[in-house]
Order: sequence, then structure tokens, then C-alpha cells
Amino acid sequence: MPLTDFDRQLIAATQAGLPLVPRPYDSVAALLGVTGAQVRGRLAELLAAGVVRRVAAVPNHYRLGYVANGMSVWDVDDAQVDRLGELLGSQPAVSHCYRRPRKAGVWRYNLFAMLHGHTRDEVLAQADHVAALLGPACRAHDVLFSSAILKKTGLRLRPPTE
Repeated sequence: MPLTDFDRQLIAATQAGLPLVPRPYDSVAALLGVTGAQVRGRLAELLAAGVVRRVAAVPNHYRLGYVANGMSVWDVDDAQVDRLGELLGSQPAVSHCYRRPRKAGVWRYNLFAMLHGHTRDEVLAQADHVAALLGPACRAHDVLFSSAILKKTGLRLRPPTE
């Protein structure tokens, strides 16, 4: 899908995030000289076309006091991974959850979920709770704690080449 000039302006206006105001689409629209409905509509079209993958809030867990963040990794029965992923992703401490392929002899885990807590012990207790929920379909798990804050960015356009 080729991008229009308006698409490029819209992406440039939103690539650092939507403004934290009660009506963010209207705020972006005012910058672009269009209506909030036009901004929402075009973003919906870009989402449907796969140009934009998602519009989402990305909380800074550290600023919220959740400084013990761990990626929990789970070796679960492949026949139940979708159902168990839904269960895991519904837990309050989980911000995101996804399935990944195993690598025989190297990596046994096929289900991942980011857990957030105020302490490592809190995160480990959450992992124990999840293990109990997953039951015998869970053969093994671990928690890989974050050691650095990674910069999170969305869609970025390259400057046009002359």
C-alpha cells in the first residue's frame, strides 16, 4: 500500500506517541488541519492494511513502581498452548503474552508472558501462581529478569531520499 502525503504527515505526527490529552485524535487533527474523525478513520485503514500494526498504550512500568520485571517462559503441551496462553494472558500481572517456537536441544519453552512486580519475590510468587493455574500441562518454567530498560518506539519513517 503506497503511503500518501497525508499518511506520512499522520505518521510523523504520531510516531512519538499520541498526546496525553482527553481527545488525542482531535489534537493530532488540529496539527494536520483535518478532523479527529479523519485521523481515526485513516489510522483504522492503515491498521486494516497492515501498515500500522497496532495503536496501544505502552506504560512505563518502572515509573509506575514496577521495577522487578521478568519474562516468564513456559514449556506447555503444544495441544493446549492456545488455551493456556489465553489463561496466562488474562492474569493481572501479565502485560503481554505470546507463543514462540521451540528450538530442539536449545530452547524448550513455547509460551512467554511478561510479569511485573515491585520486587523479584513478588514476580516469582506470580510465576508460582501461574504454574498452579497451568497445572500438569506445564512441564517446566523459568523467569528471566530484566537487566536494562529498552527504548520502546513505534513506527518510524525514513527521511525521503533526494
